[in-house]
Amino acid sequence: MKKVGVIGGGVMGSGITEVISKAGIDVVNVDIYPSGLENSKKRITKDMAYLVKKGALTREEADLVLRKITYSTSYESIKDCDFVIEAVPEKIELKKELFSKLDEIVTKEAILASNASALKITEIAGGTKTPERCIGMHFFHPAPVMKLVEIMMGKETSQETFRKSLEFASRIGKIAVPAPESPGFIVNRILVPMINEAAFLVMEGCNPKDVDDAMKLGANHPMGPLELCDYTGVDITYGTMKALYDGFKDEKYKPCPLLIEMIEMGKCGRKTGQGFYKY
Repeated sequence: MKKVGVIGGGVMGSGITEVISKAGIDVVNVDIYPSGLENSKKRITKDMAYLVKKGALTREEADLVLRKITYSTSYESIKDCDFVIEAVPEKIELKKELFSKLDEIVTKEAILASNASALKITEIAGGTKTPERCIGMHFFHPAPVMKLVEIMMGKETSQETFRKSLEFASRIGKIAVPAPESPGFIVNRILVPMINEAAFLVMEGCNPKDVDDAMKLGANHPMGPLELCDYTGVDITYGTMKALYDGFKDEKYKPCPLLIEMIEMGKCGRKTGQGFYKY
């Protein structure tokens, strides 16, 4: 892989961009909104400054990482990329439309990967003419730190696409785990219902800190489920839980009403200054 495109300037898009540039690969970070690109650039620059300060990178190494990144508001800038990863919001129609557009822009040899956290790759690839080169590549937040990448094949994904995706994950320093295409894949199918149950406990009268302390001290979790929910975003947790519920049609995956109430009140976690805790 000589050049990689990352679509989306949000937290995941910027994190994935940073991971790829650290591996010495040229990467184009694309977002149709200039503000999204500016925020992405600020996050990555801040991360590099932090790594230099703690001695993990020299100033020269950090500058090289930053020089590997190009920012663009045009999809045309990724037409010569060997691998393209989308990290746009978790909405199926948005992802399908984007894949259809990318399918017409990139070369026929390029791989199209989705960072979807719960949606089916087969459906996302349904808008393309070449579903055999489409695959799921789910990174975890924060992408520069978390080692895992879940790899999901769609019904028409080729073995060659799968093989190259595994190789790419290894090259950028990640450990890839093949996961089923079913809603939530592996991690979110287990993790998000736990967070949902923690929200039910709060709705039933428990103190959020008591719930988090219980899981940290009783299950040896480094972060409590409600702290984690605030960190990733209450709206993100709800969206993933809803995708599980819609996908399995099972009442055990029904989102906690408290999550909906918090979203309506603008309490989406750290990014809004308040979730289960105030920041």
